[in-house]
Amino acid sequence: MHDDLGFDLPPLGPARRVVSLVPSLTEAIAATRPDALVGATDWCTHPAGLEVARVRGTKNPDRAAIEALSPDLVIANKEENRELDVARLRAAGVRVWVTDITTLDEAFASLRRLFDTALGWGAPAWLDEAERVWSEPAAPDGRRVAVAIWRDPWMVVGRDTFTGDLLRRLGLVHAFADAADRYPHVEVGDLDSADLDLVLLPDEPYVFSSTDGPEAFRAAPTALCSGRALTWYGPSLLTARDELAAALA
Repeated sequence: MHDDLGFDLPPLGPARRVVSLVPSLTEAIAATRPDALVGATDWCTHPAGLEVARVRGTKNPDRAAIEALSPDLVIANKEENRELDVARLRAAGVRVWVTDITTLDEAFASLRRLFDTALGWGAPAWLDEAERVWSEPAAPDGRRVAVAIWRDPWMVVGRDTFTGDLLRRLGLVHAFADAADRYPHVEVGDLDSADLDLVLLPDEPYVFSSTDGPEAFRAAPTALCSGRALTWYGPSLLTARDELAAALA
């Protein structure tokens, strides 16, 4: 079997001990077979009250701590985790499955392969329901929307991203879909313009709030929204569509 990047892993049977280095996939494992989840990063905040060994961050995982947990499988992501950490874990004999998605359809396909092939558990019921929730086409909205992910310097979601595809699936026009970079730096003045109908300000990775973000804009309307709804793929997809629709209203 091979992961989303084509790396071959020998079959091992149903996984009994899993370490997740991806917050959204930590939630997915915990929602499906919580007893199998033995380790997660400090950034893995869902579900609330998760009690597993913490292995530092997504960009600086404690590889020795991961090895000590004797996992059957470590789950990583091309964008969120470093290739160097994956390579060193593999060199130490740890089985690592790397996901890679840029669209909602790819996310659903990747999740099915993760549960069916890598974990050997079969697709969970919540995944079937999430696909049903997103199967209904959205009415065309037509608003040009940008998603800010950082300030000082300001950065936005650009081309070839899961978040950008969600905007499209919601009937919106992603203003930076043709940007040269996936997460380009921009001037706030370029965002605060008549060309944009809305600037979304999620609460992660930068924690935009009612007092930190909207005050920078004088012309473009802004809306706060859940970063989890906008960027995570897993059980969050069950409620993300309604949450984002409410934020966009």
